[in-house]
Amino acid sequence: MWSALRFSLLPAIRLYLLGFKVLLSQLLNKPLRLPVMPRQDGKVSIVTGGGRGIGYEVVRHLARLGDHVIIGGRDEQEGLAAVRGICEENKDAKVEFRKLDLASLQSVRQFAESFKKDGLPLDILVNNAGVMLVPEGRTHDGFEQHFGVNYLGHFLLTWLLLDTLKDSGKSGCRSCVVSVSSSAHCIGEIRLNDLNSCQHYSAHAAYCQSKLAQLLFSSQLHQEMQQGGFLVSSRAVDPGMVDTALYCHLWAPLRLAQRVIARLLFRTPAEGAATVLSAVLDGSCEGGYWASGRREVTTPTTSDLQLQPSLWEVSMQLLGLQ
Repeated sequence: MWSALRFSLLPAIRLYLLGFKVLLSQLLNKPLRLPVMPRQDGKVSIVTGGGRGIGYEVVRHLARLGDHVIIGGRDEQEGLAAVRGICEENKDAKVEFRKLDLASLQSVRQFAESFKKDGLPLDILVNNAGVMLVPEGRTHDGFEQHFGVNYLGHFLLTWLLLDTLKDSGKSGCRSCVVSVSSSAHCIGEIRLNDLNSCQHYSAHAAYCQSKLAQLLFSSQLHQEMQQGGFLVSSRAVDPGMVDTALYCHLWAPLRLAQRVIARLLFRTPAEGAATVLSAVLDGSCEGGYWASGRREVTTPTTSDLQLQPSLWEVSMQLLGLQ
């Protein structure tokens, strides 16, 4: 009994204490305000989960800069409504919605294949979609939901689009992969022998593990691209605690408290998107972890030179890639 409590209760306590620390930091520091950004005419971007929240604000801003933006999302009605809203606000916006369910590897493959058939370049890939604290369950392919949606689905999507990203970075302007992670990564643990959380399930631990996995993937991808001489940067971003629908699976009393606190201390989706955009539109060759609009040092685990390639290799095996 104590073992079960330890694996379910301790991750929750650690995550909520971390949340309190982040909120205190946000109270003491003003949110990032983006400077005037250069036009992006002729560039093509994909933003997963771009139908609402942070993703919607990223799409909206990129479209204003002249990007051709593709929203990849599971909810067609929500995605098409986002397209309509952005186009009503900006008649010159070039935005479209395409179906993408990150909980289905088949859907990810179909999305990537459809995109590549169009022969478009790909300058920016924002791996933004995600789930948090969902009840125990499995994706269509049998993976734990946090690991499958937040991490593996985006791993496969990036891998399938990597050649297009490489080709788009050949003209002297770097292409970029940005993975929207969370400060929760710093209390995450990677158990290579139990990535599906089969031995002990905790929604809090599974969420933190998926966010740490994103950072490890982002760092390893950046190294692969630099060593190969490709003009592709890979960055992970922490947008802070943002008032979005991501908190809908909180325990009911906590959800009520969160709604009140969010109005005072959480960032708005536009403020959260500012940090994501700062990493997306930075033209340098730097990878790493970004927060509050700048590159920051995080926990030693994220730069573990043994864990990074080990997780990469296991992920490739799980996805059947070579």
